[in-house]
Amino acid sequence: MAGTPQILFIQGAGAGTYDEWDNKLVDSLRRELGDGYEVRYPRMPDEDDPSYATWSAAIRREIAAVADGAVVVGHSVGGTILVNALAERPPERELTAIVLIAAPFVGAGGWPGDGFESPYDLGATLPRGVPVHVFHGLQDETAPPSHADLYAGVIPQAQLHRLPGRDHQLDNDLSEVATVIGRD
Repeated sequence: MAGTPQILFIQGAGAGTYDEWDNKLVDSLRRELGDGYEVRYPRMPDEDDPSYATWSAAIRREIAAVADGAVVVGHSVGGTILVNALAERPPERELTAIVLIAAPFVGAGGWPGDGFESPYDLGATLPRGVPVHVFHGLQDETAPPSHADLYAGVIPQAQLHRLPGRDHQLDNDLSEVATVIGRD
C-alpha cells in the first residue's frame, strides 16, 4: 500500500468499545473513503480503564508506524488523549490533519482531569500548519456539545463541525469526516 494515504483511527474508551462500538465508525469511514485509503485501527490498551500515560505512549507508537502525510482521527476519550499527546510532544511524522470526533474536553468547563488537563494554549502547541477539525453531534449525551466550543477556545485554528441530530457515535455515519479528509 505504498503511497496510499493513511488514516490512523484511535478508538474511544469503555469495555467493548473496540469490537462493539467504534468498529462501526471505522467501517463507515472505510466505506465513505473507498479503496484509495488505508484506515488503521489499533486496539488501545486497557480500553475499559484508560490512563493518559498508557494511551499516549500507545498513540505515539502508532503515529511513528504510519507514513508522513497521515491523518489522525480520535473518537471520544481517544480524541482527547490524542490531541493532548500531540501537544505534549511533536509527532515523529508529518500529519495532514487532526480530527476529533465527540472528544470530551478535559479542563476548565469540561470534564475533570485524571492525570492531565488540556492547556489553555493547546492550539499553539499542536503541529504548525496542520488543520484541526472538531466534529460533535448536537444530541451527544456522553460528551456535551459545549465541549466542542471549549476546544475552539483553546485551539483557535480548529474548524468546528456541529452535526444536528447526531449522537456520541455520530449515528455511526462518518460521511462528513470522510469529506473533510478527502479535502485535506
